[in-house]
Order: sequence, then structure tokens, then C-alpha cells
Amino acid sequence: MFDFKWVYELVLLLYGLSLIGYFIDFIQNNRKANQAAFWLLSLVWGLQTLFLFVQVFVNENFPIMNIYDGLFFYAWILVTFSLIINRLFRVDFLVFFTNLLGFFVMLIHISTRAQSVLDDQGVALVHEMLVVHITLALISYGFFTLSFIFSLLYLLQYRLLKQKKWNAKLFRLGDLTRLDHFSYIAVISGMPLLLIALILGVTWGYVSEDTFYWYDSKTLGSILVLIVYGIYLFLRVVRGYQGRAISIFNSAAFLFLLINFFLFGSLSNFHF
Repeated sequence: MFDFKWVYELVLLLYGLSLIGYFIDFIQNNRKANQAAFWLLSLVWGLQTLFLFVQVFVNENFPIMNIYDGLFFYAWILVTFSLIINRLFRVDFLVFFTNLLGFFVMLIHISTRAQSVLDDQGVALVHEMLVVHITLALISYGFFTLSFIFSLLYLLQYRLLKQKKWNAKLFRLGDLTRLDHFSYIAVISGMPLLLIALILGVTWGYVSEDTFYWYDSKTLGSILVLIVYGIYLFLRVVRGYQGRAISIFNSAAFLFLLINFFLFGSLSNFHF
């Protein structure tokens, strides 16, 4: 494969953006997001195919002779199947989770391969994964905070309307429907970022020299945060919950996020 650190970074960036697009399409049935994700993934497939040709025809080595090369070929197969399924069928669930697995496999391959091929640059790439992991996690927390604020404003507005307190504050809080919608959009924005952050964090934990604990309080807490907001999306999208009920649940989810960030973080073995 090409010994250029930026090529690995480009592949991961395109793949991550594609995964976000497929997540939005999976939740909202958004055709524009689906099309953008498809073309981004097509670029990833093109780069992967180029790497594969170089390995086979230039290096005369079919990439299946060891586990790390096998991971690359496996990731290429998953991306190929995903593109075919996306083009011929309309199975959002299968496409999203196929790409989620493919991103994880590709990430493991690149992080392990880069360290052996790129030497110091490979080590730097692995450390950058940690930086991106923390950055994406904090950005996702920012979106969840915005969602909580919108839910809080919704509950306050709802209370004022119930009490028939018609004053200037009521109109400055905003429309109930818009507050509910903005809270939902913020969660949709934060979920894929937290998901990618967790994948990066787990991959970094396995390929770095630091000790990684699955049972670490912050690791388990972050997974639970993802599950809690996944339940929020299930209640909102599948069960049709809206308004006051989902706003209360969202507020409770944010309180759990704060517990994870401050309490579980202080009990963690390797998180701050």
C-alpha cells in the first residue's frame, strides 16, 4: 500500500462522513443523505481498489496472506457489497450496519498496518486517532447538551401554556413544535459522532501500547450513553413519541451523560 499518512487519513475521513450520512438516512429516510453517503463511500471503494491493484499487480502479493492484509480485503468486500445493495435495493438497516462493521474493520487494518509500514508516522497516526476520539466525543456531548436545552425550553414553554401565562417570555421561548424538532435534530447529529468516537477509542485501545480495559467505568458509561440515546431515537422514530414525554426522557438521558462525564470519568483507569 502507499506509504502516505494522508492517504490513510483521507480514507478514514471519507468513510466516517459516509457513515454519518447513512446514519441520517437510516433514521430519517433522507434520500439526499443517502446519495451523499453513497458517493463518499464510492470514493473509499475507489481508493481501496487502487490499493488492491497495487498490491496484486505491482507488489505481486494478494492481500490475504496474514490477518492484517486479510482485514483490508474483508473491508473491501464489505464496501463492495454495501454499494451494490444500496444501488439495487432499499435496505437501510442492512446498509448502515454493514458500513459500520466495514469502518471498524478498515480502522483496525489501517491503524495496525500504518505502524509497521509508516514507522514514526504510523505511531503519530495512532495517537491522532486518540485526539479525534476525544474531539468527536466532546462534540457529540455538545449536540446532546443543545438537545437538552431545547427539551428544557419545551418543558418550560409547555408549563407556561398550561398555566395560561401569556407574556413576553412565552413568545421568546419559541414554538413548541420547533423546539421539539430541534432537540431531535441535535440528537441525530450527536449519535453518529459518539458512535465513531467509541469505535476509534476501542481501536486505539487495542493497537496502542497502553492497557485497555473493557470493564473501565468510562468505557462502559459511554456505551450506556449511546444505548440511552439509541432508546430515545427508538421511542421517537419507531414508537412515535413526541412533545412532553420525549422531552422528559431526553432530560433524563442528559443527566446520565453528566454522570458518565464527571463521575465515571473520575473513576476511570485511563480516561481523564
